[in-house]
Amino acid sequence: MSSEKQIEFTKENIDTYLKEVAREYRKQIGRSMPAEIILVGGASVLLNYGFRDMTTDIDAVMQAASVMKDVIDRVGNRYDLPNGWLNQDFVRTESYSSGLFRFSQYYRTYSNVLTIRTVAAEYLIAMKLRSGRQYKRDLSDVLGILAEHEKRGNPISLERIEKAVSDLYGDWNTLPESSRSFIFNVIQDGRFSELYTQTVIGEKETKELLIGFELDYPGLTKEGNVNIIAANLQKKTNRAAVLAQLRERKLEENRGK
Repeated sequence: MSSEKQIEFTKENIDTYLKEVAREYRKQIGRSMPAEIILVGGASVLLNYGFRDMTTDIDAVMQAASVMKDVIDRVGNRYDLPNGWLNQDFVRTESYSSGLFRFSQYYRTYSNVLTIRTVAAEYLIAMKLRSGRQYKRDLSDVLGILAEHEKRGNPISLERIEKAVSDLYGDWNTLPESSRSFIFNVIQDGRFSELYTQTVIGEKETKELLIGFELDYPGLTKEGNVNIIAANLQKKTNRAAVLAQLRERKLEENRGK
């Protein structure tokens, strides 16, 4: 967790940066080896929907010549973007699936050499549920997508979401239990727009709690325990109890080795 100011990516500047990446890539390698990038997460939300106006990172899956890394760095330097502004760290997370190459959708081609694809609808929902982070925009994004599709007259059913989860991850039970409960409850409730607003507020509050916890206990918050810490902080559990639970979890992991 970090409280440092981050770059804000919008639909407009993402398009600008991708055009520059395509031009630079073509300059370096010509048209002999076309590249493909699948944008996921917040970038896919921005390019497909209107309920968000920015994201702080651009996660992607890439198929390109090795020169692409240098190309991305050059464009980043040109626009004063942070290192790794367009990155593949996502492929090391549980939300990644090789099925994305099959279930992503065409977005645009730049300079006749770089094809951009995105993830939308139930497949993007499946990815957000798989991550299920209560301190980012995962759950509010799910609600925003559901609300927008309902307004378009193309509502997304639970059956479509279950199929998407199966297509990407093989089994519904691969989702965290909290994500399964969440999607069952919100589909049954149906007030997607109202729940979206409430969830955005809750996510911001949880992020602030986690930032405070990290300041008090530097280095303790890890990817493997952050959701547990977030859930306890949301319940107003005192920090001593949170630490005790983390120690118990560590002991259980050690006993299982």
